[in-house]
Amino acid sequence: MPGPDREGRPFLVLVGPPGSGKSTIGSLLAERLGLGFADTDAVIVERIGRPIAEMFVQEGEAAFRKLEHEVVAEQLRAGHGVLALGGGSVLDARTRELLRGHRVVALEVDLADGMRRTGMSTARPLLAGVNPRATFRALLADRAPLYAEVATVQVSTVRRSPNQVVAAVLGGLGLPGGEAADAAPDAEDPHDRPTPRADSALPAPGFGAPGTDHPMETR
Repeated sequence: MPGPDREGRPFLVLVGPPGSGKSTIGSLLAERLGLGFADTDAVIVERIGRPIAEMFVQEGEAAFRKLEHEVVAEQLRAGHGVLALGGGSVLDARTRELLRGHRVVALEVDLADGMRRTGMSTARPLLAGVNPRATFRALLADRAPLYAEVATVQVSTVRRSPNQVVAAVLGGLGLPGGEAADAAPDAEDPHDRPTPRADSALPAPGFGAPGTDHPMETR
């Protein structure tokens, strides 16, 4: 049965850029597998007692990255079943080394879906500049090789509903449940809805239906 091993390592770890839905997909996978779920961004917010964006502004990115690495190292041994990492965690070579030997699922997103899911939220400090579209495009290009480096499986989330992504992850890992119904914009279950069409209004930050992603997943 899936679950953390005797050393407390999670059954699987999720990585990916902002808007890829790590928190949404992670919680759904944990529910599907009967496992506990944790998000390193949420752990950091609880620890510092303020939004991550405030730490970025007040102490700088270097201080945040140092804390992020420490939290990731700790949470990789904390006995979680499914663990989602912050989008920028793979920037640290020490963190990438820690992920060797783990079952890592890298979620992929393109510029259009990523922007629609994040809504260019001000809670995401690296996307809060003058030209967030150009910033996001550069972020995706720069980090793609790092996600690929640590990944056991890479799964596209583009134009897929959360339930379709979960099915793709399970299929990629060779687990039961690798099939999902077609996505429908008006589906009763919000997790069966894909990202809104490119010509629709920007949603509130979230994956699929507005508000379903983790509001602290910033980077």
